[in-house]
Amino acid sequence: MLTIEKLAAYGADTKTGLERCMGQEAFYIRLAGMILQEENFDKLEQAIAAGDLKEAFSAAHALKGVTGNLALTPLYEPVQEITELLRAETDMDYTALMNQIREAKAALQQLADEA
Repeated sequence: MLTIEKLAAYGADTKTGLERCMGQEAFYIRLAGMILQEENFDKLEQAIAAGDLKEAFSAAHALKGVTGNLALTPLYEPVQEITELLRAETDMDYTALMNQIREAKAALQQLADEA
């Protein structure tokens, strides 16, 4: 179960996230947990694997908005980086950035799964 304390320990800027949720802690925590079911993570993975940089950009850009608005810094930073590379249609190996995104998402999932 996510809490403000767990999100802060994760590295989220909970002050900013809460401000964007008008100080509604339960709402912020619920939204932070919902990010784990965000289908754009799968879309990004699939598009990268297929070499479809335009589709990958679309998925990454959506993730950038959500993770940025919730101030989930450990996820936002690699998502923001991959978004800008995809915006420029940079032909490169995205494995390292995808691993960072997977790891940050897994760490958030672990916090959500803890009692």
